[in-house]
Amino acid sequence: MGNCFSDVAGGQQAVGGVQSRNALDWQSDVFEAVENLGGTRGLSSQIQLSFSANKLRVMDTFSKSDPMLVGFLKRFDGSLEELGRTEVVLNSSSPNWVKELRVEYRFEEVQQLLLRVYDIDTNFANISSEKLQLRNQEFLGEVVCALSEIVMAPNQKFTVPLYGQGERVHQHDWGSLTITAEEMVKSKSLVEIVVRCAELDNKDLFSKSDPFLRISRLQEDGSATSVYRTEVKKNNLNPTWKPIRINLQQLCNGDMDRPLKIECCNFNTNGSHDLIGVAQISLNGLLELMRMRLPQDLNRPVQNQNKQPGGKFYVESCVITPIDSFLDYVTGGCELNFMVAVDFTASNGNPLQPDSLHYFDPSGRLNAYQTAIQAVGQIIHHYDTDKRFPCWGFGGRPIDGPVSHCFALNGNNSNPVVDGIPGIMFAYSQALRNITLAGPTLFAPVINLAASIASQHVSQDNQKYFVLLIITDGVITDLQQTIIAIINAAELPLSLLIVGVGGADFTEMETLDADKKRLSGPDGRVAARDIVQFMPMRNVAPDGASIARSLLAELPGQLLEYMKSRGIVPGNRPLVQPHAFAS
Repeated sequence: MGNCFSDVAGGQQAVGGVQSRNALDWQSDVFEAVENLGGTRGLSSQIQLSFSANKLRVMDTFSKSDPMLVGFLKRFDGSLEELGRTEVVLNSSSPNWVKELRVEYRFEEVQQLLLRVYDIDTNFANISSEKLQLRNQEFLGEVVCALSEIVMAPNQKFTVPLYGQGERVHQHDWGSLTITAEEMVKSKSLVEIVVRCAELDNKDLFSKSDPFLRISRLQEDGSATSVYRTEVKKNNLNPTWKPIRINLQQLCNGDMDRPLKIECCNFNTNGSHDLIGVAQISLNGLLELMRMRLPQDLNRPVQNQNKQPGGKFYVESCVITPIDSFLDYVTGGCELNFMVAVDFTASNGNPLQPDSLHYFDPSGRLNAYQTAIQAVGQIIHHYDTDKRFPCWGFGGRPIDGPVSHCFALNGNNSNPVVDGIPGIMFAYSQALRNITLAGPTLFAPVINLAASIASQHVSQDNQKYFVLLIITDGVITDLQQTIIAIINAAELPLSLLIVGVGGADFTEMETLDADKKRLSGPDGRVAARDIVQFMPMRNVAPDGASIARSLLAELPGQLLEYMKSRGIVPGNRPLVQPHAFAS
C-alpha cells in the first residue's frame, strides 16, 4: 500500500479426487459465491461516491488541515461497517478528494451512511490511510444521510452541512460536504497514457515552474470530479510524466466521448497551486491527438489577458487493454482448493475446560477455531468442484507418538482429505480426542506441505489456486524458517490466510503480512509477491461475515497477480489480446 499522503465451470479435479457435478449447479455456486464476496448480480446497482468539502475547520496552528474522509454504512443493529477511506489532501480547507467509495444500492433497504472527516496528523505521513487509527486524528465533522437522498438529489449531487460528532443541531460552523453519486457502468479496461507538455509558462520568479497534471471527468451539470493527479516535475517547462494508469471506469465511467478536463498546474508547498493552462477533451480526442501527432493548446486562466496558450499538451501513447477480473477466472474454470491447518499446542488450554480455545460448547456455540473455518470455508467451498479439503494439525502429540508439526486431522497422513466443511469440523473434533496438546508452534512444515501440493503443474488448461487457512493461538517459534517457506511459496499458486485467536501478542506475525514491503529472507531473497493475510480475530466483529471480509479481501488480487505473472488468461477468453490503441 502506498503513502496515504498522496495529493466457474470449474477445473476438473481437486486435491483428493474427482466427483462429477452438474455444470449448471457448479455455475450457480460460482455466482452465489461471488455475490457473497461483494455482489455482482441481482437487482442492486453499484454506486460510486465522490466527495469534496468546503470551509472545513482549521485545526493546525500554522497551516490548513490535512483532511481525509471515512465512509461507514450503518447496519440494522446500529453497528458500523467501514466502506473505505479517501486519500489525505495536504494543507486544504476545501479538499476535492480523488479516491471514491463504492456502495451497493438496494431499493428495498434504508441505507444510512455516516461520513466523517478527520485532520490527519503529519506524524502519520508514512502510514497508509487504511491503517490509520482514527482515534489518533482530529475530528473535522460528520454527515449522516440516506443513500437514497444522494441518488435522488438534482444531478445526483448532494450538499449538506457538516455537524459535530453526535450533533443534529448546529452549534458551530463545521463547513459543508458535497457528495456526488454515479451508477457504475461495467468496464474492465485499463487505460495507460504517456503525455508531455512543452513551452509551459514559467510561474516561478527564481526558477522554472514545477508542473503537474490534474485530470477530472466532467459531470452533466458541468462540475468536475478529480480522478488522477501526476507526480510533480521539478523546475521543468517541458515535462514528460510517468505513464498514467487508470481504470476506464474511473476515468470516464466507460464513456470514451465523455469530456475530461486536464489542468496543468505549478506546484506550491502552501497548497495554492498556480494554474498554467487547461484543456477539455475526451478519451477519443486523446487517441486522435496521438494518431495525428498533434498538440493540444493549454488555455490560460480566463482572467489572464494574454490570449496565447499557456503551453502545449502532447499524447505520446494511449493504450487500452482488457483487465481480467477474479470473476473472469473462476467462471472460466479456475478452481480454488481450500486447505486448513489447526494449532494443537498446549497454550490453547485443556479442551475439556470452558476457558480453552478448543472447548466445544454444549449449547452449540462455535469456538474460535470453528468460527474461522466456517467463515472462510462457506465462501471458498463454492469454487471447488468436489469440495474435498486436506486438513492438518500442528504442535500436537498423536497417541503413542512424538510431537508432530504436520499431522492429518482425520488420522490418515497418506490421505488427509475430508468431505466439505462438515467433514473438517468432524475431523477437528475427533482429533481433539486423539491428540495431546503439546508444542512448540511451527508453521514451516505445514506451509511446505501445502506448497508441495500447489507445485503440481498449473497450466492454461488446468487452472487451480490453493488457499491455506492457518489458525493459531500463539507466536511462532520458527519465524526465519517460516519466512523462507513463504518466499518459496510465493512462486506458486498459493495464498496463506492466518488467523490469530486468543489474547497472545501477535506483533511478530505482522512481519509475514507484507502489505507495504515485500518479505525478505535471511539469505537476501525477496518474495515475488505478497501471499499472506494475517488477522487477529479480536480485531474484528465475531460474526463470520466480518472475519471472511477481513481475510479474503486480498485473495482475488493475489490470484490475479499470480496468473498474470505466469501468462495465464481466463479460460473463457482467447489467448490473443483484443485490439489496443497505441502509437
